[in-house]
Amino acid sequence: MLPDRIGNYIIERQLGSGGMGNVYLGRDETTGAFAAVKELPASLAREDGFVARFHREIEVLRTLNHPQIVRLYGSGADRDTHFYAMEYVEGETLTQRLKREKRIPWREVLSLGILICGALKAAHDAGIIHRDLKPSNLLLTPDGKVKLTDFGVAQVFAGGKLTATGGVIGTAEYMSPEQAQGARSSRRSDLYSLGAVFYVMLVGRPPFSGNGAAEVLNKHRFGQFDKPRSFLPELPIWIDDLVCQLLEKDPSKRPPDAYVLGKKLQEIQRKIEYRNEAGGGPGATTPHAADGGSTQPSIGLDGDSPPIELGPTFVRDLVRAEVDRQNKQGPIARLLNNTYVLLLLFLAVTGSGIYLFLTTGIEPEEQFANAKDLLEGPPGPAWFRARDQYLIPLLQSDPVRWRDQVEPYLQKIEVYQIESTILPSRRRDRVEPPASEPERLLRLARSQLDAGDVPAARRTFEALRTLLEGNGQYEVLKTIVNNQIEDLERQQVSRAERDAFVVTSLERAERLRTIGQLDQARTIWQGIVTLYQDDPSAANWVSQAESLLSETRSTEKP
Repeated sequence: MLPDRIGNYIIERQLGSGGMGNVYLGRDETTGAFAAVKELPASLAREDGFVARFHREIEVLRTLNHPQIVRLYGSGADRDTHFYAMEYVEGETLTQRLKREKRIPWREVLSLGILICGALKAAHDAGIIHRDLKPSNLLLTPDGKVKLTDFGVAQVFAGGKLTATGGVIGTAEYMSPEQAQGARSSRRSDLYSLGAVFYVMLVGRPPFSGNGAAEVLNKHRFGQFDKPRSFLPELPIWIDDLVCQLLEKDPSKRPPDAYVLGKKLQEIQRKIEYRNEAGGGPGATTPHAADGGSTQPSIGLDGDSPPIELGPTFVRDLVRAEVDRQNKQGPIARLLNNTYVLLLLFLAVTGSGIYLFLTTGIEPEEQFANAKDLLEGPPGPAWFRARDQYLIPLLQSDPVRWRDQVEPYLQKIEVYQIESTILPSRRRDRVEPPASEPERLLRLARSQLDAGDVPAARRTFEALRTLLEGNGQYEVLKTIVNNQIEDLERQQVSRAERDAFVVTSLERAERLRTIGQLDQARTIWQGIVTLYQDDPSAANWVSQAESLLSETRSTEKP
């Protein structure tokens, strides 16, 4: 039944529904402005887990401010209904458009992809992984723009979706292989999902499908998809290669982040524009020569495009266009177009490569491969050797070529180095004094965690993360805090499994005690004490088992 109002919004109509409630079009009774109002109904609000996740989505939206991400207007509770109001986007979801048109033209896919990359970069820079990027979470506006929505795990509990019980979060058709096996999500997990979205826009169906979520997830981990060009022969090879790179099983083979991906998409746009300006679009030809119809020599701008016929008219126009282009160039562009300048630049780059080879004895590609091998091992001295012996020399020798590949690894090493210095549980033999107030607070949270006070530690971590948002001075510390919070989320699932296991064991011990098999019951209680006495978070279970042991000993006849 459609509610009359939620909070200070008068409800006009329903916009959609999902596993965590409905979304309505609401009109602010004071200003008259429209908003999309999302509710968590009373039936779900009685479950703490749903309320916590709903409010986490609110906090995520509160931290984000980007033109390609829906904006949060406000939130509150109306009787037993939790709700928040967000930007109302005119238009439709990508899912709705695909149902109507089946496919999106590849030129438009490029344009939309660049906008989506901007949204993902803003989220990733804020330490937020979307984890459920899919067509229904992309809103298309009438002016050709796109808005990313539904952050957090709001759609996890919807029918047909996967739950977070085993650490798996997302929608099967668009889930990365690492998510499919319950591993930790990363920026590159979102890029895999974006690759699947590109695929469905170009081809009309996801890269993998099946009879159920388990079959689809298995295909993401081990299956092979058909390249988009097998369905769309006119697709430029550059786009086909990039989609295939995004759908790599190994995250390290995907682009490093959304910023780099956006730049690659812009580069493809420029290549295609240049090819079209040069007359090299698909099927571009010139008439036969007047000497009986013989064809002129031809070339192809890439190995898969139709050749350009080099007739006299085409050559004349191409030369004229090149002269006009050079006349319009600025002084820097004309300088870079000088043969001698280009030769000097070539010699400089070549010389740096020769220097790197002479100083290390191996080619740059082998340098990078060696560094990756070391970084795939456990953290320790090998990581610093990878940094000092391979990564930094690569960056110094050719920063333009290696920056995008090297910098993510350098940040990974820096995060480990700081963690090993300032987190007490990582290095107890010698702890450096905190270099800043955020470091002191991080140590406080970690001490609370080591003492077994998980709720206090979580509150400290989350409050610290809020203070660090938007402060570019502490990017590495922000990464560490996000890692700690994600670890706590995974541990929470593990504790639930542990608690269920202990409860089952206690129930079995009680049955044994009832039928007179007291020795077997004591064995179970003693097992609980032995296994969990060093785990502060299991203190209640240990205390209960010890109490039962003491009780049965005191009542036992001499």
